[in-house]
Amino acid sequence: MAWFGRGKGSADEVAEAAAADTSRFPTADESMIDDAGMGPLRPRDRRIGANEQARIDAGLAALAAAGVSVDDLDALGAAYDREYAEWHGTRKGKRPDHDLIVEKYAIGIGEHLARTTDLRWRIVTDVFGTDLALADQKEGDFIVVPTNLVAARWMRTEIGWIPGVVRHLIAVRTDAR
Repeated sequence: MAWFGRGKGSADEVAEAAAADTSRFPTADESMIDDAGMGPLRPRDRRIGANEQARIDAGLAALAAAGVSVDDLDALGAAYDREYAEWHGTRKGKRPDHDLIVEKYAIGIGEHLARTTDLRWRIVTDVFGTDLALADQKEGDFIVVPTNLVAARWMRTEIGWIPGVVRHLIAVRTDAR
């Protein structure tokens, strides 16, 4: 009698039975693979439409109304930090919708990148969904979703990050040219 055997047959018999049962594995859906051999993990992008342009224009107008220039990263970062501190210091029931604040600064960051790099506003769809983003127009494989940049740091209560992060992205795109 084996110490660890359970009477299910030899190890070879168990392995053969498991190998024969392929029903537990999904079949590959090759309909998602394009002519270039790229699968569903490759982001797809398209031009922005009137609705997306209106979002960009509204974000830029909100920043301009607050006296914030998207061409000045330090001013953009300082304005974000002030607005975050004000929002965080307000009682929960009295706080404005943080989504509007995140959107405004995401648009500011995105527009700064559009003005200073080869990245352009696009609608990008990937495995995580569809977003207003910036994409390079050569390879199509460098994507920045400004809302994700801002929202993730908002949730982690980070301040002081905008100038450094955006300058890093600019440097990466400058090296890519």
